[in-house]
Amino acid sequence: MRTLTLEEKRNLYLDGYIVLRKAVSDDLVDAAKARIKAAKKGERLGGETVMTDLVNASSITPILHDVMGQFDPPTACQVGVIKPSQPSDRFNNVGYRDRDMPYYGAQTHMDGSITIAAPQEVQEGSPEEIYRRHFASGPKGDLGRSPEVMGHNMVPLFEDPAMTLGLGSFTAFVFVCLNDQTTEGCGQTALLRGAHHDMEQFFQWQYATNGRLGPEGPGWPRLNYAAPNRCGMVYMPPAVQDKFVDETSESTPDGRKWPRPTQILMEPGDACITSYHIPHSGTRNENGTESRKNIIFRIRNKKRQPNVVVSGVTDHPDRGQMGEWLDFEEGNDPWERSKYAMCNMWHEWDGMADVVAEESA
Repeated sequence: MRTLTLEEKRNLYLDGYIVLRKAVSDDLVDAAKARIKAAKKGERLGGETVMTDLVNASSITPILHDVMGQFDPPTACQVGVIKPSQPSDRFNNVGYRDRDMPYYGAQTHMDGSITIAAPQEVQEGSPEEIYRRHFASGPKGDLGRSPEVMGHNMVPLFEDPAMTLGLGSFTAFVFVCLNDQTTEGCGQTALLRGAHHDMEQFFQWQYATNGRLGPEGPGWPRLNYAAPNRCGMVYMPPAVQDKFVDETSESTPDGRKWPRPTQILMEPGDACITSYHIPHSGTRNENGTESRKNIIFRIRNKKRQPNVVVSGVTDHPDRGQMGEWLDFEEGNDPWERSKYAMCNMWHEWDGMADVVAEESA
């Protein structure tokens, strides 16, 4: 059974991710690629066995059992296909034109945050008017500022009824690579190396301040009204983002500097395992000769909610995939359990305890 070495666990602790070369067999990779190639337009493949077997029938499962703990075998995944394209004039979700964004259009973010389709016209009015109009444009219409509001990515505006938790969360990401991504600019996933430590500390500060975590908690506005379209999603706390900016950082035309992410270079069959806490982004497939194909899984340790089955695709497992409210037994506060996990990053990585104790000391 393949497991992580002590050095790999240390790298996971320090960097927030680890790349596993040839973690998935050629047969599993070829089967998944063939299914994607045969797919009809609009066909959804995320729940097919040939996709979920990339984790369930590969060395990734015993590796995760060893380093993280028990989890529900995925029954769904995100089929991350990015076609080759060139920079465009469209406004992206952070409110800037695609062609103006550095690092192949990376929009570095934390998972579990609502996304509403970016307005393609510069917004007018007060911040309050822009906020109301933006979230009223979601799939459920104008519900005001409410946990019932859902994004076009089917993530709630808030996870809890009291609106104290603005992010969904889980334990680990798994990205399985199906095509050659060994050259930058081929649409690969980019990670903000080491920023998982800063995110954990930021969540701890938010919780100590007033118990509100994520966007609309302390130090984390939901929208950037100074963005070129006056309605940019703030996908990372500004204080954390600023820590990763220096004189070498590239800028948008307004002079704003952006953190330089690490593009994860992989070959077919390679997999990247990361902490939930690491900011990340897909990137533009500007240099690729074929579609980028990464199959993405979101895994949660069973210890957080033993009675809840997590599909493997959702980034907000305290709610249903479409925002449904789940039933929890008396005394089980899912929002507080998730806040604890967000403030204690390694609590759900059972096989990392010795390394975490050693490194944190």
